[in-house]
Amino acid sequence: MTIYLDHNATTPIASGVLDAMLPFLREEFGNPSSSHALGRRAKDAIENARAQVAALIGARSDEIVFTSGGTEASNMAIRGTMLANADKRTLVTSTIEHPATDEPCNWLARRGYTVHRIGARPDGCIELAEGRRLIGTDTGLVTLIHAQNETGVLQPVSDVAAMAHDHGAPLHIDAAQSVGKIAIDVEALGVDLLSIAGHKLYAPKGVGALYVRRGRTLEPVLRGAGQESGRRPGTENVPYIVGLGEACRLAALRLRERGTQTIAALASDLYARLQAEIPGIELVGNGSERLPNTLNVLFPRASGRKVLEACPDVIASTGSACHADHESASAVLRACGIAEDKALGAVRLSLGFHTTADDVKLAATALANAWRRVTA
Repeated sequence: MTIYLDHNATTPIASGVLDAMLPFLREEFGNPSSSHALGRRAKDAIENARAQVAALIGARSDEIVFTSGGTEASNMAIRGTMLANADKRTLVTSTIEHPATDEPCNWLARRGYTVHRIGARPDGCIELAEGRRLIGTDTGLVTLIHAQNETGVLQPVSDVAAMAHDHGAPLHIDAAQSVGKIAIDVEALGVDLLSIAGHKLYAPKGVGALYVRRGRTLEPVLRGAGQESGRRPGTENVPYIVGLGEACRLAALRLRERGTQTIAALASDLYARLQAEIPGIELVGNGSERLPNTLNVLFPRASGRKVLEACPDVIASTGSACHADHESASAVLRACGIAEDKALGAVRLSLGFHTTADDVKLAATALANAWRRVTA
């Protein structure tokens, strides 16, 4: 049996989520814009899902816009905010963003907008002092990843929100990795926009949501009919939206039942076992606030890609890129100031809520044996 430790890449669909979706893939196929009974039931299902998503992050139902995923949500937030505010043409982000944020920023830069990027430290956290210097009265938006997808390190969102608001700028966060894994309250964090990706929290791929604080104006990225309060046109993907709502309901239940503490204990045990077997192994962001399920470990004197190739029993990932003639380390780790030779040893191990103590024990042994074979 293989042990799946790549939940930050994607999660399996929870059985309860699939059960909630099936009626809307079969008999409840109505168009939610239709006025007949079949359409009204589809519309009611969407609104119930909207309330479930909102409840998970401490928002109000009318602040949730459904999208095709986290990438569309972030594009809507970044491009939509900047295009709606013609007077401020400066955007502040960081050097450790997911492409779903980085590429919309590049798109704006090619159209004459100024983009500033806050640097990061070797512990995986952004430099707050640099952020304070870069955010100013000309800033139209600050956009920041909440939990870095490779390292799991949580960024100081509340501090950045205060800086942004001091200059009248809204804050968008990419919360694709954090929603459902840790408790999130948009009011406590002080965020104005927040992206959610369904397939990171046991919903299907191809559905997500954007939280938009009341009163916030966005220019639509897509053009069409008036669905989602005119912000996201197109007939709604009812089964997948229902699935996202149920996934959020189940996530809230797990958080109340201390599922986060359980997965954190398993991750800690996995790292302790790797430390015992592999002298010199390091954890990126050790000591920083981090996602409870995520370990980005640096295998000494070895390529993380080769370790995984030698370990078919464990499914995990690296941030490295393999080219025809060489391998390059993760751009995120290099942006944190981690040396290329050390960063090449990176492997991201991301646990799920179905990961067991036996999985951890077997994975640690398999990875340690693979490392020994690679370095022999």
